[in-house]
Amino acid sequence: FYERQEIRDALAYLRLLNQPADDLAFERILNTPRRGIGSATVQELHSFARTERLPLIEAARLLIAGDRMRPAARNALAAFIGAVDGWRAQAQRISHTDLVQIVLDESGYTAMWQADRSPDAAGRLENLKELVVAMAEFENLGGFLEHVSLVMDNAAEAGGDMVNLMTLHSAKGLEFDTVFLPGWEEGLFPSMRSVEEHGLKGLEEERRLAYVGLTRARHRVFVSFAANRRIHGQWQSAARSRFVDELSPDHVEIITELGLGLGPAFGSGAAASPGWTASSTGERVFHQKFGYGTITAVEDNKLAIHFDVAGDKKIMDAFVEHA
Repeated sequence: FYERQEIRDALAYLRLLNQPADDLAFERILNTPRRGIGSATVQELHSFARTERLPLIEAARLLIAGDRMRPAARNALAAFIGAVDGWRAQAQRISHTDLVQIVLDESGYTAMWQADRSPDAAGRLENLKELVVAMAEFENLGGFLEHVSLVMDNAAEAGGDMVNLMTLHSAKGLEFDTVFLPGWEEGLFPSMRSVEEHGLKGLEEERRLAYVGLTRARHRVFVSFAANRRIHGQWQSAARSRFVDELSPDHVEIITELGLGLGPAFGSGAAASPGWTASSTGERVFHQKFGYGTITAVEDNKLAIHFDVAGDKKIMDAFVEHA
């Protein structure tokens, strides 16, 4: 994620605001988007900075104050330096997430991609929005930039095939060819505690984490959930997460263990796994916890079942298989 052109450009703006002496950041954004600062001006700026042993931004200030530059180049450079100074002043008063949005808008960087007609322009704009979301997890700009530096250093040092185990929060900004997302069950994900304590806001936060997890994969992502889970020493039936049902059927391939039945595939009305057919009263089924039983009523994907030992239960059809 942090290796993408648009993210590197945005980070260069932020690094320069955080540390004005960062010459690499200054040079990257000096003419991005184009500001009428030509290669001759850049070469003159570099030469003057080396001679005076100054950071590029300070060398630019001296050149602007003198009469060595052509008026057009001096005005373009002065406008850029003035904008940087203005953003640095705002950084003392506003949040870092508001700051990055202001910088991207006022610099013309967002408008540059909005005007771009290439197929990947829309994706680049979405990536910039995701960058703002990632920044919101940190208290300030310095903390975020330190996190980015560590992520990029770790990525550079990592070599060979390996498995990375992490939380969804810590996965932000990372990408992998293949991602495994287990535990997509109601109460677990979305978290029952989050929903109970924060209501719809908590649910939306969990949904955003689901999006983060899904978009970490470059090629394939495997989502899994358990029909039964052992919690505090007790086996409990589990219902698949509502986030699974919200996935687009056009982009999902359903894989199940032999004999495990699933309900309709994400509202499509079609059979969700090989060998599974719609349930009807009188059929014999098997449940991992309650054993064998007979279906007494069917309501969509909810079954009323009289189990031989456990008695009457109401269970989602995802958790039984034909006997």
